[in-house]
Amino acid sequence: MTPDFIYDQTFENIALEPHSISFKEYENCKFINCDFTACSFLSTLFIDCDFKNCNFKNAAINYVGLRNCHFQTCNFTHVNFTMMDQTIFEFSFTDCNLEFTLFYSLNLKKTAFINCSLISADFMEADLSQVMFDNCNLYRANFTKAKAEKADFYTSYNFDIDPDSTKLKNAIFSKDALEGLLRKHQLIIK
Repeated sequence: MTPDFIYDQTFENIALEPHSISFKEYENCKFINCDFTACSFLSTLFIDCDFKNCNFKNAAINYVGLRNCHFQTCNFTHVNFTMMDQTIFEFSFTDCNLEFTLFYSLNLKKTAFINCSLISADFMEADLSQVMFDNCNLYRANFTKAKAEKADFYTSYNFDIDPDSTKLKNAIFSKDALEGLLRKHQLIIK
């Protein structure tokens, strides 16, 4: 039987069973080429963990805690983050597929999304203060009623953000991408 507390382990090239990680705490662990799609993340906590080339597509990550976790080249297509444990959480994403994910109403302050595909991601009512969207595809991402003050969109593209329904004070944008802030006005920009 797997212990409830797992420390400083590396898990590589495994497909995890549906309840194999429920009610467990992982600290300083590495997950490489792991398949989490069948997992039920019930009362699971990850602290200082790294995930590389892992598949979370459609995974139910209910009641998972992520504290100082980094995800690289992972697939989160259709994952709903809204039920995750929001007490002391911090994570970042690099080169990840986060298409059709739900971040509805989450506090994502200072989260980094680097080279990620966030097509149709839902950030509605989320706190995106000081979030870094570095070279991200934000096509059809929803920012309605989000707070994106001091967020950095400078290198991101394909976004359509309504400044009337999203708090954008001191947010950073490239002047070449201003069309994404003006689209609702149906202006012709040359």
